[in-house]
Amino acid sequence: MSKNNKFSYSKALKDNTSSTGKNPFKYIDIYLNRPIASLIVRAVFNTSITPNMITLFSGIIGLIGAFFFTRGEYSYFVFGGIFAQLSSIIDGADGMLARAKNLTSSWGSYLDLIFDRIVDYALFISISIGGAKYYNNSDLLFLGSLGAGLVLLQINILYLTRSYQQKKETGETGEMRALQMWGILILACLNRVDLIIYLGLMTTAILNITHFTHFIRLNIKKNELLSRSSDKTNKSKTSQQQSNKSSDQNQS
Repeated sequence: MSKNNKFSYSKALKDNTSSTGKNPFKYIDIYLNRPIASLIVRAVFNTSITPNMITLFSGIIGLIGAFFFTRGEYSYFVFGGIFAQLSSIIDGADGMLARAKNLTSSWGSYLDLIFDRIVDYALFISISIGGAKYYNNSDLLFLGSLGAGLVLLQINILYLTRSYQQKKETGETGEMRALQMWGILILACLNRVDLIIYLGLMTTAILNITHFTHFIRLNIKKNELLSRSSDKTNKSKTSQQQSNKSSDQNQS
């Protein structure tokens, strides 16, 4: 990549960034995370740093944040929240750099997803460990671990549903994840990691039910469409038979 090339912010954005979709969480990503991430991309645009390197760096920053949460002290909670949010912002920079330099690849997209899931799981578990230590409440460890499992289940159901629909998009969880990391940072600074656990458990439970219900409805809609198609075919055949019978009677 030539050093004369200039970074294009519009080119670096995702295709759905400026669209008017139904996802309200995307605006947090668009107006808060992406502008900050673009500063990182501008800084490395004319260097040999690749999008996959940024993906790896984002994962390391997220895991460092997870480690801070395990310490079970307020100051470490704040550092954990900062590193978690920083990881989220850097996580957006890898895709922006890839699009800006025409280096997008399916492998890179899935590598990004894998590191996101590793960081998500590590954060939920570490917050559970730190919260249990800070509040001296082992129930938080159990609830947080349950929440971590539900997060992974929710994402699996989502992507399995997308696979069933034969949709190849891989970035559906990005906007929701941006909101999640801002929530972790804010509640960590407010010294309420217990609320991170409770809200995370409640939210993931609702999302699991929503995604599973959506998957069931896909089959119901499919059967309804097949039934309507069959009815139309039968009506067409009946109409044709009646027309032929009428024609035969007229000829006789």
